[in-house]
Order: sequence, then C-alpha cells, then structure tokens
Amino acid sequence: MLTIPNILTALRALGIPVFLYFVIVSENLPAAVITLMIAGATDYFDGKLARALKQESRIGELMDPAVDRLYIITVLIAMYVTEVLPIWVLALIVIRDLALGALLIAMKTKGIAPFIVTYLGKAATFNLLYALPLLLLTKSSSGALADAAYIFGWGFAGWGIALYLWTGMSYARAGLRSLRGM
Repeated sequence: MLTIPNILTALRALGIPVFLYFVIVSENLPAAVITLMIAGATDYFDGKLARALKQESRIGELMDPAVDRLYIITVLIAMYVTEVLPIWVLALIVIRDLALGALLIAMKTKGIAPFIVTYLGKAATFNLLYALPLLLLTKSSSGALADAAYIFGWGFAGWGIALYLWTGMSYARAGLRSLRGM
C-alpha cells in the first residue's frame, strides 16, 4: 500500500485544499495554476512509476481516478465561483460523475468490479487538467498570455468535455450491461 505511486497520488490529493486556499482565500491565481500543474505532473508520473516499478495495486487503481474526479469537481466549482467557467460546463461534468457514481454503487452492491479506465478516459481527464490551469490564467494575466491561454484553454476544454461525456456514456453502457448480465 505504501508504494511510490500511491504516495504521489496521496500528495496530489493533499493539493486540493491548497488549490482552494490559493483560489478562494488568498486569490493567488498564479499559485493555484502552479498547484494544478504539479497535480497534473504527479498524475502522469504515478501511473508511469507504478508500471515501471511494478507497483501497481488495487488501492492505486481506485485512488487515482477518485483523486482525479475530486480535482476536476473542486477546480470546476472554484472556477465557477470565480466566474472563469459558465454553469453549463460545471453541470455537464457533475451530472456525468454523479450518474457514474450511482452506477458504481449499484455495481458494487452486486459484486461487480468497477469500470476499467480506458485510454480515452485518461485523455479526457488530461485534457481537462490541461484546460483548467490555462483558463485560470485568462483571469490572472493579460495581453498575449491571456489570449493564448484562452484559446488553448477552451480548445483543451472542448476536447476534454466531449471525451469526458463520450467515455461517461461508454462506461455507463458497460456498467449497465454488467448489471443486466447478473
């Protein structure tokens, strides 16, 4: 359980309140962006290290996507509160996660294993984790940097939201098939 990848994931989880502090309490958006960048890097490295060091574990398989979801929801809510994102973005992602969460609970009660995270699911998460810091930069900077952050941020957000919804439907279909097969 105390593997390097799991420790990285736990440290990434501890970054959530740090991010919230920077956004809401101190209004230090550049520090919030750096926090998200570090979280994105640890998300990448924990998986790579788990495979390279042969330290893959069931706790890691469960904890990594849970921390990703917590980050995404927390960041989206903070960005909505600071008027960086419109409510529809927040609603789409929260509804997707709530629906899959309910399905996971139903699967768990029937003894069915949780979804296997797909490459597209990881791509959706990465796109959102790239988009959110860039969109925060639009609020904390000006000029060419803000313009570039806006363009790339919404580019990543568009792909991330589309992939997030697509994979959500794919996971839901797989989960419903598992439940019907019982």
